[in-house]
Amino acid sequence: MADSRSFDFACSEIERGTTLQRLEARGTVRLALKEAGLDPRNVTGLQMSAVMTQLMPKELEKRGIENANSVCQAIASALAALPEDEAIETPESVFERLGGIR
Repeated sequence: MADSRSFDFACSEIERGTTLQRLEARGTVRLALKEAGLDPRNVTGLQMSAVMTQLMPKELEKRGIENANSVCQAIASALAALPEDEAIETPESVFERLGGIR
């Protein structure tokens, strides 16, 4: 399963706005998402924005990025303009639909 549009966007922006390479940026975002209890495959723009403002500055500072807070704020703002990811069908939603549980 592919990662969400919000995850890919945030990683690309971190790569573009810092000295981190692609794998470093993606790994750093994955660590922050894990700390937040979120999955890169289905993280929403709103969730990714919260991670950017709350957790990512600390993660980037650990990696020697000096302008971490401003980079993260810019990415969080840009995430608000990003179209929402398509609805991801989770096992729970399939069972809910099949069983008529509402």
